[in-house]
Amino acid sequence: MLPKPKTFLILLSIVLLLLLIPFVTMQFSNEVNWSLMDFVMAGILLFGTSLIIELVLRKVKSTKHRLLISGIILFLLFLLWAELAVGVFGSPIAGN
Repeated sequence: MLPKPKTFLILLSIVLLLLLIPFVTMQFSNEVNWSLMDFVMAGILLFGTSLIIELVLRKVKSTKHRLLISGIILFLLFLLWAELAVGVFGSPIAGN
């Protein structure tokens, strides 16, 4: 179930603004070197996470449960991001 078009555009805009950070940094530094696939994966992870959290905020009524579930989702995002970035756990998804 997709969010309202306005909410969808806001979430998409936030993800695009976040992706501008490494893009602009790449113009001024050789330390950041993302490929097109890096941007695609980051966009999918960020946008997917934002859609899931928006769904949780819409469906779960208790503030305590909203915070707990959203925190777990963000923690899983950070774990997956770290694994994809540097292979923290040495799983096959990181290319190890």
